[in-house]
Amino acid sequence: MGQFTMEKEYTYFSLRTILGFLLVFLFQRSTEAQMCSSEKVTSIKENNVVGAVVTTITRQDGVTLTLTSNPANSFEMNGNNLTAAIVLDFENTKQFTVTIECKRNEEILPLDIVIIVENVNDNEPVFGQREYTLNVSELLPIDSKVGTIEATDADADPLIYRLEPSTTGFKLQGNSPNILVQKVLDYDTVKRVTLTLYAQDSPTSTPPSFTATATIQVNILDVNNRPPWFQPCNEIIEGMSKICLNSGYKSKVNLTEQEVGPLQLKPGPLYAIDGDKGINVPIRYRFVAGNEAEIFQISENTGNITMLKAMDVEGPLTLTVMATEMTNADHFATTTVNIVVVNKSKNPPQFEKKEYEGFISADSGINSMVLDGKSSNRPLRVQAKDADFADGFNSNIRYEAQEGRGFSITPQGFILMSQNLEPGPVSLQLKAIDSSNEESSIAMLMVEVTPDRVLGAPGGYGPGEMASLGVSLAVLLVVALVIIGLLLFRIQKSKTAWRKLSEASIFRSYLGKGPGELKDGVQYTNEGFQNDEDNGSVGSKGPDEKDGMKASAGNQVTPKAVDEMITKVSAPLYTNLLSVTSSLADSDKADSEKEVKPILTKERRMEEGYKSVWFKEDIDPNAKEEVVIIPDNEEQESDDNDDDDDDKEEDQSKEEEVDDNLSPQTPNVFFSDDWDNKPRARFEDSEDEEMQTDDL
Repeated sequence: MGQFTMEKEYTYFSLRTILGFLLVFLFQRSTEAQMCSSEKVTSIKENNVVGAVVTTITRQDGVTLTLTSNPANSFEMNGNNLTAAIVLDFENTKQFTVTIECKRNEEILPLDIVIIVENVNDNEPVFGQREYTLNVSELLPIDSKVGTIEATDADADPLIYRLEPSTTGFKLQGNSPNILVQKVLDYDTVKRVTLTLYAQDSPTSTPPSFTATATIQVNILDVNNRPPWFQPCNEIIEGMSKICLNSGYKSKVNLTEQEVGPLQLKPGPLYAIDGDKGINVPIRYRFVAGNEAEIFQISENTGNITMLKAMDVEGPLTLTVMATEMTNADHFATTTVNIVVVNKSKNPPQFEKKEYEGFISADSGINSMVLDGKSSNRPLRVQAKDADFADGFNSNIRYEAQEGRGFSITPQGFILMSQNLEPGPVSLQLKAIDSSNEESSIAMLMVEVTPDRVLGAPGGYGPGEMASLGVSLAVLLVVALVIIGLLLFRIQKSKTAWRKLSEASIFRSYLGKGPGELKDGVQYTNEGFQNDEDNGSVGSKGPDEKDGMKASAGNQVTPKAVDEMITKVSAPLYTNLLSVTSSLADSDKADSEKEVKPILTKERRMEEGYKSVWFKEDIDPNAKEEVVIIPDNEEQESDDNDDDDDDKEEDQSKEEEVDDNLSPQTPNVFFSDDWDNKPRARFEDSEDEEMQTDDL
């Protein structure tokens, strides 16, 4: 208990002693403040001007100021002012502490002042080196960090980073110098990327601003992630994966023959490459199917296929080949080799020419045919023949045209333009292939693509074609004119026939009992009216043919009856003829379009084909003078010549009628131009060719 009391009293004493000393110190400081005073801590910007005031000391009268502590003599007293004696640099010294002694009489008071140098942006950011290299593997996940490139600033300012270009597959992590993957990289697409990194010490809106730059070369590294690819192949991208499709190989061998050396394959030699082209691992080859008979062997390193023995069976034969990476057996690929076994022929197909020439206009259009001449419309056709066939025709021949030249060839050998071409010559190779054994031959084709449509091209005509067309049109015109002439001639003849028919009908009617009636047992005909094959004339028919009825044998006409009839014909006939003429004239006038001419006229007309009854002089109808009807002999002769064939047929018909005694014989009336000072008419009996002439 006593011990506890002593410890408590000692503690109380210590606190009292401390409080006493504190009061003495405060009293002393208060006394010093009365002599001089200043800011305890002050600042000045670096890069200052010599003599710049750092701070001002407040002092009482009689107090002197002395700079007793001055690091590197950086400051000096000018009166009450503490000034900079040198240019301060923040990067060298960031803070100073100086001591100023205040003295009055024997009383001295030290005054400590802390001087802080303020930083000014007077230094550019700096990268450790101007160029950097980064190696980045392809297929890295997005946002994977691939490197950090940082700049430094002596002013210790925070830096702002920027990476360009921003579309190369990389980006920065916020405002840091960390570089990340922006998208999945593919070595086959991009193998190297060049970036520029910028470091800026302050925003451009706060001058001054300094920027540092660095160049970054990024190398994309290939990753072993793909199997071998047989060549040639068609690359296909599926998402982030890329595959290459090969359609296989073809070859042909002859039955019972062993090929020497590597087989010739199509579309090319068998070989594969590493799908990861940047790694390019070596490939090995082997058969996996199809070579059970061990006829073929394959080189493990090159892929060349050779024959160990001849084929003894007909094909085709399919070999399956596998390519494997030597360093990774899990990376492999397979393909097929189709072997066609054929019987060797003696002659391959051969083109008819080694070189062909064709022409086509540039504006002909796609699928237009190439022509065999500039002024020809005939398409160019190439053909190959096979001497193994008697006629040279081999149905297994197919044609191929060189690709990429703008032309194609049909199975029949016609050349077509497959794309629009500029004017000028185009040469290409044509190939004829025997599909049964793949034997082939080649020929060259030179096509002249003309700038404008050639005359012989579709839609144009050459001089030869124009001349042929003109001749054809001329021939057609002549033929048309001849046909028109014949038609007009036939029409004229038809008019003449109708005219004859009318004349004969009128004459017959007035020789009978009345108009339209025939005398019993007699009929008069005038062969002068039976012209131009006018077998249908009224005068050519006998009474047995009239109205489909036959005359009886008792009505047969005799020469005596004819004589009696002639003596009865006298001047009153003239009167009747005149009346008929008047009626006929009226009919002709009404039907002028038919141009029917009257048979009675006072003028003798010499027109060909014109038949008429005319009078030499005017005759009084009441005078009862005898009249002789005389025909125009020239007209008679012309008509007789034209109707020779008809007369022969009629004579034959008349002879048959006489023999059969089925119908009366009709006397023919003829006219003579011999006047003998008296008008006369002549009647000739066809049966005995007896001619009688009597006065009318």
